[in-house]
Amino acid sequence: MSSPPGFSVRTASWQEDLAPLQDLRRTVFILEQQVPESLEWDEFDAVSQHALAIDAHGHAIGTGRLLPDGHIGRMAVLGEWRGRGVGGAILEFLVEYGRMRGDAILHLNAQTHAIGFYERHGFAVHGEEFPDAGIPHRRMSR
Repeated sequence: MSSPPGFSVRTASWQEDLAPLQDLRRTVFILEQQVPESLEWDEFDAVSQHALAIDAHGHAIGTGRLLPDGHIGRMAVLGEWRGRGVGGAILEFLVEYGRMRGDAILHLNAQTHAIGFYERHGFAVHGEEFPDAGIPHRRMSR
């Protein structure tokens, strides 16, 4: 799986890559989006397949996770890297991982402002808007 120039995406383990995964999510969700820290960390982190985007200097710039049930979540990209293909590369990395392990359908809960991003990657909206951590979301699948 190739990535655009300037960064790469690799598998990550909650146990082995804890610091960069937590740093990214703390920056994007807790600090930027004001998600309560008590809602950010859950029992699914340890059992999920994580993806980690790394820049040319080895710094973590984005992440996402794929739960055992085919749910993609915790997609986070540092502000200075948004709009440069990082999120799309992480998403496609997780989609491919799910496909390779046999997931027929992948699901996610998209923040409403990001629906267009997920639609460009083949996801379709299902159901009504709902709040998650005080942020409006819609369910999507591919």
